[in-house]
Amino acid sequence: MYVKLGSPARKNRAETIKIHDYDTWNVDITLAHIIVPLLKRLKEVKQGAPFVDNEDVPKFLHATEEELKEHWDGGESDKHYFTRWDYVMDQMIFAFQSKLEDWEDEFASGENDVSFVEIPNEKDEEGEPLFTWEYGPNHTREYDVEGREKYQNRIIKGFKLFGKYYNGLWD
Repeated sequence: MYVKLGSPARKNRAETIKIHDYDTWNVDITLAHIIVPLLKRLKEVKQGAPFVDNEDVPKFLHATEEELKEHWDGGESDKHYFTRWDYVMDQMIFAFQSKLEDWEDEFASGENDVSFVEIPNEKDEEGEPLFTWEYGPNHTREYDVEGREKYQNRIIKGFKLFGKYYNGLWD
């Protein structure tokens, strides 16, 4: 399928995009392949930055009440104004880059030695046998659930920031 874009903003911009059926199998990953290099390039060439709320950055990057007043009353930029935008862009890049990597593997170690074993005299509603996991002598698998959750939360934060600051993705 081809999608015709509206009137192009620049002369060398593509006017049509071909979308294959396989592009929709994992739209999240298809988009990440496009978004990651775009965000990295935008961060590299940006000439400005949108206003970033204090709640979206670490405390050491917060603007003071006085700096916020100067910004809204006179258009002034404080010393962390552009650093806040870099932080937000880094979070967005991290989130989309993670879609392109097998990041969950870093939270697992060891080997699986697991078998499914039928539970004697146990049946489900349809009369089918029930099974349980049985660990073998070589089972050394460990999983850092807490670390994975922390990483996942950072990804989620990056996607939320992408949505919140979508209109600020300009140069």
